[in-house]
Amino acid sequence: MDFSLLGPISVATGSGELALGPAKRRSVLALLLLQPNTTVPLEQLIDSLWEDEPPEHARTVVQGHVSRLRATLAGGGAEAYGIELATHGSAYLLRLPEELIDAHRFGELVALARPEAAPGDAVPLLREALGLWRGPALTGTVTSPPFAAAAHALEEQRLTATEALARAHSALGEHEQAAAVLYTAAVNNPLREGMVADLMQALFRTGRQSDAMEWYHRTRRLLDEELGVGPGARLKRAYEEILRAEGAEGGGKSGGGRAQARTAGNAAQADPRVPAQAAPRAPALADPRAHAQADPRVPTQSDPRVPAQAAGGPAAMDTPSAGPSAPRLLPRPPARFLGREQQLTALSAVVRSAVPGESPLAVVTGPAGVGKTACAVQWAHGHAEAFPDGQLFADLRGFNEGAPAEPAEILRDFLLALGTPPDRVPTSAQSASALFRSLVAGRRLLVVLDNAQSSAQVRPLLPGGEHCATVVTSRSRLDGLVATDVARPVPLQALGAAEGTALLGAMLGAERVADDPDAARELVELCDGLPLALRAAAAQLTARPRWRLARLAAALRDERRRLALLSAEDTGVAAALRMSVARLSADDARLLRALAANADGHLNASVAASLAGSAPEDIQDGLDRLAEMHLVDEEATDVYTISTLTQLFARDEGPGGGSGGSGGS
Repeated sequence: MDFSLLGPISVATGSGELALGPAKRRSVLALLLLQPNTTVPLEQLIDSLWEDEPPEHARTVVQGHVSRLRATLAGGGAEAYGIELATHGSAYLLRLPEELIDAHRFGELVALARPEAAPGDAVPLLREALGLWRGPALTGTVTSPPFAAAAHALEEQRLTATEALARAHSALGEHEQAAAVLYTAAVNNPLREGMVADLMQALFRTGRQSDAMEWYHRTRRLLDEELGVGPGARLKRAYEEILRAEGAEGGGKSGGGRAQARTAGNAAQADPRVPAQAAPRAPALADPRAHAQADPRVPTQSDPRVPAQAAGGPAAMDTPSAGPSAPRLLPRPPARFLGREQQLTALSAVVRSAVPGESPLAVVTGPAGVGKTACAVQWAHGHAEAFPDGQLFADLRGFNEGAPAEPAEILRDFLLALGTPPDRVPTSAQSASALFRSLVAGRRLLVVLDNAQSSAQVRPLLPGGEHCATVVTSRSRLDGLVATDVARPVPLQALGAAEGTALLGAMLGAERVADDPDAARELVELCDGLPLALRAAAAQLTARPRWRLARLAAALRDERRRLALLSAEDTGVAAALRMSVARLSADDARLLRALAANADGHLNASVAASLAGSAPEDIQDGLDRLAEMHLVDEEATDVYTISTLTQLFARDEGPGGGSGGSGGS
């Protein structure tokens, strides 16, 4: 659920915008959002809603609007987001996570940006902040002085952020971009002298001297006609600097203009707050930062509190370095990893074939216990040298006991690993995601996101730089990432007889497997070729060195004992399947149990409908969701299979319902 103040007042949910009603009701919501988690007196609401004398029934009107807002928010699922509109005596309190309000996210992003100290990081942060605006602030509220003042304050913040973005572009030598950012804002705010002065300087630095001078004279005339005053000190200073620079460039034989340009460039390079590449692009116009003394309050590259990239800007990003601070968060390589050459090659192909300008993204998918994490981690270790700026890893806990990991939690770990001081880590996922993308934009970095539940959980964690690569693992196909982020699926299947036997040999010793090859092949079949099940079986045999493989195979033939035997302490097939089934809706869990009654595990929609006691068209969506979660496998059109171990789990454990979530991921 997202609340918008930076434009028309609105509340958006996953299923669309909520109907908020008339202007006064929207205004009540806006006033509560402007003071989140704070009691707002009823009298303040009345004073804000009526510009003139309020009617006698004003209290009743406000109470009615609050009551309807409470019902609207509840209907949109407010409780799931921790949102509550409470009454406290004669006051109201809108309790909610503040990061759900676009104005709060805007403020966080702007606060993180440091256009002079770290312009390379500031540009994406400020662009994202300004991108939250969808029109004039508080559109749709009543016209009263309190709302006009609040809208003006928000607009002032937007203009300040626009000026900061222009300064960041200028610090990077991107004067065309700076002029483009300022032009529209200056047209709409022609008496904002500081903005006009910045625009004049940006225009001059792009060689558009006449345009810069025209802006000065136009603003001077407006100030005289509308306010009866002359230009302020800042506007006059910009004008005089342009005149001096033009005079120097017109110095003729002495080449004074070129000499002044070199002097300004050298001075700027000496300032640690100015990126090195910005100076050669600057024309002869004097840069006030070129003569400033070093400010001890501004972090520089030598400041250990600032990540190297943030301090150095794009100049530092152009040549990634694996210095000692490069994070290495990968878990240790999987033990006795065998095979999967086709999938490892596919992962490499995803990185090699990435479209220029895009960050490659692979999704390793497959059923529980098939070895997705092992495959991803094995590939990551084998290609770590291709990512000298670090390798990040996070378990998203999508199919673990308890709640999945929140993106904000993972982003905090990533930002700390990248050297961000704890007090600079944003609290909201949106702001933390923007800072993360900014920090890694020019690095060669690998991100491994393990055990993802959904595409929505993954998206905030994706890096933006084309030199970064991301590998995601999930039991779900994550079709959303494929559709919107051009993720490349890398599906994993169960092991065949030869690969499964080789894994047993690696775990138990080749001689022990060679002594009983038929039993080894039977074990692979009884384990459905799942590496997790085979490793659990190998653990049973390792603990019983006198057992032959045939003895364990005989024990596993007993379907009542099989799942129990294919477990080892805190790991096993049953535990893994339990986490998959827990993510199903109650209807899909019942469908899975019905399918488990099929004798040979092969069925189509008609057979599935008969087992479930429903019409074929009624269970097709459920079959699709089970296939997406790899609890059934769609081998061909309308041909489904369910593995023996999944059948046994569904029969024995009797899933009577999932977590009550949606049917899909």
